[in-house]
Amino acid sequence: MINYFVSNANEILYKSLEHLFIASIALLLGILFAIPIGILITKNRAVAKIVMAFASVLQTIPSFALLSIITIIGVGKLPAIIALFIYSLLPILRNTYLGIVSVDKNSIDAARGMGMTEKQVLFKVKIPLALSVIMSGVRLSAVYVIAWTTLASYIGAGGLGDFIFNGLNNYIPPMIVWGTIPVSIMALFADFVLGKIEKKLSPYKVSGGAK
Repeated sequence: MINYFVSNANEILYKSLEHLFIASIALLLGILFAIPIGILITKNRAVAKIVMAFASVLQTIPSFALLSIITIIGVGKLPAIIALFIYSLLPILRNTYLGIVSVDKNSIDAARGMGMTEKQVLFKVKIPLALSVIMSGVRLSAVYVIAWTTLASYIGAGGLGDFIFNGLNNYIPPMIVWGTIPVSIMALFADFVLGKIEKKLSPYKVSGGAK
């Protein structure tokens, strides 16, 4: 097992960086899209229900099925990133929405009483108080995306899934192990770091969201 790592260290490192690149881009796109949408839908509960339902439906599509559908636009990294982006949306979207709507009404009323505009209330009160819950959704999505990126090799995107699937197809246990270990380390590291950030962002407790 160790001999395999020594002999293939460069390739393992390359595939790990490739895996991290795909997962990071997908997660970043998910954050940039889901947080603004999550904030916007707090203004209309009916719209929020529709958006949440749609995001939930997307989340229930089996990974291989979604990847197969995505191949309509081609194979490689871009389709894989699009699929992973779709999977990253729900936890971030849901937690952004729940974090904002769960902010203590007394805090909002106090801000308005001080003469703050609705925009100021949003950016100076609601979002700061909801950051911990939002980050919880980001943390959950990060772990999901890192794990699901292993399936990206199914459509030729590369990453550590190449090791895992090649190892399974050719029955090479060391290849499977050294494809799995870096993925596990990445997921655990992301969960740990984002969990620390989540705690740093939580001077106030806001109810709701996925933990």
